[in-house]
This record gives sequence, structure tokens and C-alpha cells, in this order.
Amino acid sequence: MLGHVMRATMSYTVLRLLLFFGTILVLYWCGVGGLMLLVLAAVISMLISFVVLSRLRDSMSISLSSRVGRFRERLDAGTRSEDAD
Repeated sequence: MLGHVMRATMSYTVLRLLLFFGTILVLYWCGVGGLMLLVLAAVISMLISFVVLSRLRDSMSISLSSRVGRFRERLDAGTRSEDAD
């Protein structure tokens, strides 16, 4: 299961970075520069990724939350076993 979580997280992260740098490249070709280039690229890539990567983001979120839930269950089980002593 850890492999699925890592794969979903890495896929989402790599696609977000590619989208960000692609947006920087397009804006640079359009003549935008300096700090404005970075700010606009961040905002535009965020808006695009919100729409385009929503399914992948949901998959990553479900994987992470299920893994955290199982970890909390193991912690609770360990706490209960300590309390029983």
C-alpha cells in the first residue's frame, strides 16, 4: 500500500512541477519577466492544476488518509494494550 501512496504523491508532484515550469516557459515567451513571471506562473499553474489534476489529487488524498487512518488504529491498539497492563 505504501507503493500506491508514494506513486500517487510522486505523480501529482511531478505533474504540478511540470505544469509550473511549462507556465513559466510560456509566460517568458510572452515577454513577462522578473518577479511577475513567478507570481503569474504560480497562480496560473495553480488554477490549471485545480481543474486538470483533480482526479489525481483525490486519489492521492484518499491514499494518504487511509494510510494515516491505519497508522492511528495501530497507535490506538498499542495505547489500549499499554493501558491494560
